[in-house]
Order: sequence, then structure tokens, then C-alpha cells
Amino acid sequence: MSTEPAPRLEASAVADQHLTVLLKEAVAAWCPSAEGTYVDGTFGRGGHSRLLLSQLSNAGRLLGIDKDPRALAAGEKLAAEDARFSIHHASFADLPSCLQEAGITTGVQGILLDLGVSSPQLDDPERGFSFMQDGPLDMRMNTLSGPSAADWLATASEAEISDVLFHYGEERHARRMARALVKARQEEPITRTHQLAEIVKAANPSWEKHKHPATRAFQGIRIHINQELEDLRRLLDQALDLLAPGGRLVVISFHSLEDRMVKRFMRDAAKGDSHLPPGVPFRDDELKRRLKLLGKAVKASREEVSLNPRSRSAVMRVAEKLPEAG
Repeated sequence: MSTEPAPRLEASAVADQHLTVLLKEAVAAWCPSAEGTYVDGTFGRGGHSRLLLSQLSNAGRLLGIDKDPRALAAGEKLAAEDARFSIHHASFADLPSCLQEAGITTGVQGILLDLGVSSPQLDDPERGFSFMQDGPLDMRMNTLSGPSAADWLATASEAEISDVLFHYGEERHARRMARALVKARQEEPITRTHQLAEIVKAANPSWEKHKHPATRAFQGIRIHINQELEDLRRLLDQALDLLAPGGRLVVISFHSLEDRMVKRFMRDAAKGDSHLPPGVPFRDDELKRRLKLLGKAVKASREEVSLNPRSRSAVMRVAEKLPEAG
């Protein structure tokens, strides 16, 4: 994979290039009814939201949520065009407070999460998410809050850096890379994406075929900076209480850490109470099953992957909330 810088794109041009992953499949799974309230927890540039709104009745309502101020600007434009839509600058983990702010007190019919970094974020060098173009080492989805990747790398201990690369980046050479990063920052601050990529690349003794040697390190740091797994865990912990009976939870993941978490959550909620003593007879309703799995995991078609290579790693899982046992 080349690390040659590509031509600089303006933010508007970058946004125009965004291709929504699993667009029709996700909206079809997300929208069991033309009425009710829906949540797009990762609004982005509104691809999923716009298609959903085209299928909702006048009684339907959609809340968009996003950490990114640029996504917020796109959402405000859509809200001005369609009174059924509102946009909230927050993490989807803060969905309960967003619903309260919107005056919604009943369960929602669908929650959609399209996880990870979006194409507009990845393709803009100023955001610092990619080693493909040089830019400031930021990596924050919410550029108005929290430390940047450069800030964190300047102060984190070698052990903390190693843990982040290993647990969030699934990088087996995490210790070597952490040691190299701490040594490098003693000579000069690590503030640029190419600078970080070169340090990590030099510390990686075994490159994977068709994968840049800094890929996993960038993933790990990004996930840590944005608390992506923590936010996902918080949302899943709340989802069953926020969905109405028959409501759908639709999650599109792009790497194994997210997908394992979602798969395990849906499986356990569909399986029900696993703490009943073995050998003791019980009725099915005593299992307290709370979700029903809808189909198998969905992946992008060959046609979609050919049009949008970033969709090749996408995995969509869908579950529906069961009625409460009487």
C-alpha cells in the first residue's frame, strides 16, 4: 500500500465522495414501520437517514446523532429541510439524554449504528486519521473536545501505549512499537501522520501482505482517542430499554473487536437467562429472552465492494426486541 500523499481535497469535495455502506440493506432492516421514532446513531453525511426519511410517513420521526461537528452541519441542513428530523451533537452512548432533549418518552422503533471512521473523515488529511496523506495527528471525531492523538502520544507511558496498540489495534508487535514511539518523542514531538507511520513501520519486523505496517497501530490509537468500544458498550447496555417491542437494532461493524461485541450481545439477549440450574425443568418464557436474531450477518455484495472497496470489511447484524413476558 502506497504512502505517497494524494492531492489535497477541500472538505466539501471530500464529503461529496462519501458512499454509504449497505445503504438499502440497512434501511430495510432498520425500518419495520413507516411510523414511530428512529435513531441514526452515526449520522455522518446522512446517507442512511435520507433514505429512511423517504420511507417514513408524516407521523414518523428520526433523530440523528454524531460526534463530528462537520456531520452536525450536514444534519442541521437536513433538519431545516425536513421537520421530521432533528440532529444532536453527541455520542450515541448519550442516546437517553438526546431522546429526553427531543421530548421522546416512549420506546423507539429502530436504532442504527454504522461504526468506525467515515470516508469524509478518513479522506481529509487535516483530520489525521490516515497515513495515506500527511496531516496533523489529530484523530478526534469530535474536534471540539478531548486530547488529540498527538497530545496523548506526548504524555502516555510506554505501558499504556503498548496496551492500546495490543488491545485496540490487535497489534502483536505492540511493545516494540511503544518502545520506538517513546524513544522517538524524546528527540522531537510526534505531531504528523506520516511521522507516526514511519516510526511504527520501522518498528514492525513482520509486514502483513496487502496491509500497511502501521494499519493496526493507527486503528488502535483512533479507537482509544474516541473511546469507540466504550461508547458501543454503553449503547448496547441501554439499547434493550430504549427500544419498543418489535423495535430493531441494526449495527454495521468494520473490524473484529466491534463485531465480536455486537455478536455476543445479540446472542446472549436472544438466548436469555443462562444462569438457570442445569437439569431443572423450566418454561420457555422463564428464559427471559429479550431479542430475536433476524437472519445471518450481512456483508456487502461484490458489486458494492467493486464500487466502494471500504465496504469489503463491513458486517451488519440485526436483532428485534421481543415483547415483555406477561
